[in-house]
Amino acid sequence: MDEEEEEEVSVCGGPFGVEDSVKSGGGPLLALLGFLIFPLIWSIPEALVTAELATSFPENGGYVLWISTAFGPFWGFQVGFWRWFSGVMDNALYPVLFLDYLKHSLPIFNRLIARIPALLGITFSLTYLNHRGLHIVGFSAVAIAIFSLCPFFIMGLFSIPRIKPTQWLVVDVKMVNWRGYINNMFWNLNYWDGVSTLAGEVDNPSKTLPKALFGAVVLMICTYLIPLLAGTGALESKASEWSDGYFAEVGMLIGGVWLKWWIQAAAAVSNMALFEAEMSADAFQLLGMSEMGMLPAFFASRSKYGTPTTSILCSATGVVFLSWLSFQEIIEFLNFLYSIGMLIEFAAFVRLRIDKPDLRRPYRVPLQTLGVTILCVPWDSSYTCYVSCFIQNVNSKWKCYCARNDLACCISTSEGKELDQI
Repeated sequence: MDEEEEEEVSVCGGPFGVEDSVKSGGGPLLALLGFLIFPLIWSIPEALVTAELATSFPENGGYVLWISTAFGPFWGFQVGFWRWFSGVMDNALYPVLFLDYLKHSLPIFNRLIARIPALLGITFSLTYLNHRGLHIVGFSAVAIAIFSLCPFFIMGLFSIPRIKPTQWLVVDVKMVNWRGYINNMFWNLNYWDGVSTLAGEVDNPSKTLPKALFGAVVLMICTYLIPLLAGTGALESKASEWSDGYFAEVGMLIGGVWLKWWIQAAAAVSNMALFEAEMSADAFQLLGMSEMGMLPAFFASRSKYGTPTTSILCSATGVVFLSWLSFQEIIEFLNFLYSIGMLIEFAAFVRLRIDKPDLRRPYRVPLQTLGVTILCVPWDSSYTCYVSCFIQNVNSKWKCYCARNDLACCISTSEGKELDQI
């Protein structure tokens, strides 16, 4: 497998879905700053931790094995289940996004009568492709990455004569939706540890994984910034127009209809690749947990292609049942589960440095224990706040729900009393 291309598609796959960062950020400025600053706080520390621990434990199961070694099998299982469930929720997004891009050219997919069969057909066909073997995913990732990124490189070149740098500085503070902005940034910039669940399938992971992770970080930043710089600098579009799928319109305005069609096709193919990569990671995570004795042995059964059949079917079933949730609900909940899991992963990373200093580490983050603890602080602090805000938001929604029910009961009771009096 070409691990660098696989990791790039797994965590990024193109700038599709970043358009909302301009809308929720009230303009281009916060979106551009976010993709410059947040990788330093989130992506790089997570990639460094993953590189060290994935090469120290080059087995399927990844972070489940790290946490079990640091804190015991109970916490390993808990985080493994949370992360598997968040991965399945993440996968439920991609068929939806695929149809969202496709409906710009084929409006019939706005109708449930066409949308539901299409979602089921996409899920079942991609599940079969995943069942056929990882080599399909790995080799396809190379062509998909090139096909998905080329139209944005061309768009960037075409936009140069029209760019006005002052447009990059636009921000309307009153229009900023901080909740949507942070959720969008988090979803686009994290999930680097997913490759660890496939470490047992990678040739020479001690050399391949660190190179793939660091190369993918650079590619990800460029993949997001170049289209945003081109689109926001060359066009005077309102922030409210930047929603999912808007890059297709940007391509048409800058390069013509042919570029719009290319971007739409690239979006569709990229979302399919993300689905395949995520399902592979989720399925091999279950396989690794089964090999560790945390799940029944049938989760470790492999097909003649070497893929974990039962684990793939289990993940696909979860995708089908979660597809009815809204995009925003899925994003918030999977970010919440991922945040909790990553807090424990970072704690396991520090604890293993303290408790097992002699552990074989083919790649080692070039910092001592105090240094790696400081490295983890910005991530831990920001996502402790995120988890707290999520819980507070859930509580406020629950209070509103209870208040509405109480009000409805009061109205019903008062109406009943009036009827009795009559």
